[in-house]
Amino acid sequence: MPKSRTSYLSRRGLIAAGGALGLVAALTACGGSDSAKGEAGDKDKGAAASGPWTFKDDLGKDISLKAKPKNIVAFTGTAAALYDYGIQVKGVFGPTKLADGKPDVQAGSMDISKVEILGNVYDEFNVEKYASLQPELLVTNTWDGTYWYVPEASKDKILKLAPAAAIGVGGDVSMDKALERTADLAKSLGADMNAKSAADGKARFDAAATKVREATKANPGIKVLVGSGSADLFYASTAETSADLKYFKSLGVEFITPDKLDAGGFFESLSWENAGKYKADLVLLDNRTGTLQPEELKAKPTWAEMPAVKAGQVAPRVTEPIYSYDKCAKILEDLAKAIQGAKKVS
Repeated sequence: MPKSRTSYLSRRGLIAAGGALGLVAALTACGGSDSAKGEAGDKDKGAAASGPWTFKDDLGKDISLKAKPKNIVAFTGTAAALYDYGIQVKGVFGPTKLADGKPDVQAGSMDISKVEILGNVYDEFNVEKYASLQPELLVTNTWDGTYWYVPEASKDKILKLAPAAAIGVGGDVSMDKALERTADLAKSLGADMNAKSAADGKARFDAAATKVREATKANPGIKVLVGSGSADLFYASTAETSADLKYFKSLGVEFITPDKLDAGGFFESLSWENAGKYKADLVLLDNRTGTLQPEELKAKPTWAEMPAVKAGQVAPRVTEPIYSYDKCAKILEDLAKAIQGAKKVS
């Protein structure tokens, strides 16, 4: 689970989106409304551009609009997945642009100069700017039933401006399901899932999954620790509550399960004095902007003493995948290589 989950719980109420209340009242009608008209099993019922548009999201909400939405605003990673299927959003929120102006890893292949950035860090969301885009649909992921990267303090104002659709990427959801549901959403928004790029992405993903299965069978017993580093803590993640790790496990990857998980059931927080608690053959290290990377972690003695680190068996983990088949195929290909090249050192 992303480390910012702890920030989410502790920083509620810090944002005040002043001036947005009047805009909410003026623009609510532009965004349409949630509806319970759809049948429970009708998860991706799209319609022609001239007719109504409906979608049942992974929070169980039936969203109904008079027409297929064009003004779409999305969490950066979700927007990047839609972009891979040919769907361009108008605005994004979440890690998008680095300090040097280059795209954040979560922006994927998007041209970030063509989207309005409403917030570039956690708990940042410009409600007035969002309202000015006249949004018809907000799209994000959900880990635990909440809207990912929608600030708690301004959530009510944001959700009044346009209906929101959430795609599940945590809990009981596995990567293959998250990919399927993201593709469902893209298709409902007009993506051609029979296009060569989409078909090639799916074929590449299936082939990559086979590579991981083959790697775990050819090199059995490799113990994998999933971690994320901050200045004060090392977070050891479980494979049970994140879509990517759950899927990797189904392919045969052997993960170390931390003993004492946080309240959300995602990770164990370890002081750096205790960071070497779990002995692994391979470490998958959170690659997100804002987390400590191998070069920075050299200053942490307990990190340097980990068997996998000593052996040079550390690979990046894309903690928040872009859920298009092409992007996830690359993740699986890299995972297969890491397992193939790992030696037992724990």
